[in-house]
Amino acid sequence: MQLHRLIPAALVVSMTPALAQQSSPTLDFEYFKAYVQPVYTTKRDGNARCISCHAHRDVMHLEPPAEGSAAWSEASARANFAIASAYVVPGKPEQSRMLLHPLAEEAGGDPHHDGGKHWASKDDPEWQRLAAWVRGATLDSAPMTAALKPRIIQTNSAGDNVHIIDAATNRVVGEIHGIEVGHGAAAAPDGSRLYFSNEAEATLDVVDGQTLRIMAQIPLTGRPNNISSSPDGRRVYVAIREGSGAVDIIDTLTLTNAKSVPVDGGVHNTFTTPDGRYVIAGTIVGKNATVIDAATEEVVWTKYFDLGVRPIAFSSNADGSTHYMFVQLSGFNGFAVIDFETHEEVARIELPKIAPGKEPVLTGGNESHGMAVTSDNSVLVVDSRLNSAVYMYSLPDLTLLGSVDVGTSPDWVTLTPDGRTAYVANAGSNDVSVVDIHGRREITRIPVGQVPKRNITAMMPELMFD
Repeated sequence: MQLHRLIPAALVVSMTPALAQQSSPTLDFEYFKAYVQPVYTTKRDGNARCISCHAHRDVMHLEPPAEGSAAWSEASARANFAIASAYVVPGKPEQSRMLLHPLAEEAGGDPHHDGGKHWASKDDPEWQRLAAWVRGATLDSAPMTAALKPRIIQTNSAGDNVHIIDAATNRVVGEIHGIEVGHGAAAAPDGSRLYFSNEAEATLDVVDGQTLRIMAQIPLTGRPNNISSSPDGRRVYVAIREGSGAVDIIDTLTLTNAKSVPVDGGVHNTFTTPDGRYVIAGTIVGKNATVIDAATEEVVWTKYFDLGVRPIAFSSNADGSTHYMFVQLSGFNGFAVIDFETHEEVARIELPKIAPGKEPVLTGGNESHGMAVTSDNSVLVVDSRLNSAVYMYSLPDLTLLGSVDVGTSPDWVTLTPDGRTAYVANAGSNDVSVVDIHGRREITRIPVGQVPKRNITAMMPELMFD
């Protein structure tokens, strides 16, 4: 099964009426694995997970995920498929016990369920995806394309929630709960899943991109910091800051920790080069950027600095290969410029001094923390916590174009795919500044949670929050 097949279930509902007309549709095992089985481990506010009870019950006994994994073995999945199939009536979700027991009685559900009521109505996306399976939905019959819209995924480092911002309206359109001390974020290419490093529990939390509920937690080798993902979504790379340092490599198909690559020093951030060929691990204590080959998952070279390594951004050559690696450093209000091919530092650029009459922000994170390159490789956007501003540099010549004052203590930045807008996480004022990159102005500020830091731009289906 390919990850790109994990299309949000709401998008397959339109095909089910014709299937419902069949006298006896076949229940599809692959669809069950992709859409139905994850419902059993999903956490809903105020409810226990289905698996917490049904793994220990004789009635509809479910096999739990494999030990050390957030996913099921093939044998366990087959066993669960057989059990679940016995509790539904093919073609008739309204007569299927598995869909009626957890459904609220006022919505047409059974009067009582020892496991409680998980769905307030049949419009719940989880209920819809189970109903589609009962009606005969298959992975092959699901549409392969959907209109994808840019959403800003904003973690709150001192909170237990994540905000989802619609880049078209600059409104918060969704909120994820239950990820305490969320650090980094990544997304599947189709938006079907979101991934978050959970510092409080040392896990990688997997969130359903449609319901915004936590569907799995993958144990890590230590307390995590930031994360990144491969372009195809098959891998998530987790910075492990504890101990001697490592990058945990998560297989997103099996939801297992496939490999841990040792790094010289606790890892603060991981990044994937634009061409997807390399994973970069930056360490503060080790003062280095370690380059891992994404194909072999082995270290190929390491660049050491005189200061700790903070956020990293990249520019590309015409053929898509990496040209420059821009590196922010501990205690430095600026960035270093590394020629990726030669591994040599070719420049170190200090950001402008703070404007007269403006008070510097002396507490919080690093002096300069957060940077990104526009999709057309024409502009580098750089945060300054010290100056509470973002700066724009032209590429490849690195000429200063201008700056924009933002909220207090900007700590991270992500850009829209068209390269026109920057979303700056302001850790000191608990908001996100929306910045017109070319017009060099702040458009608005969006209130979010406690101490917002890492953010990403994810492409998600238009119907995701309808």
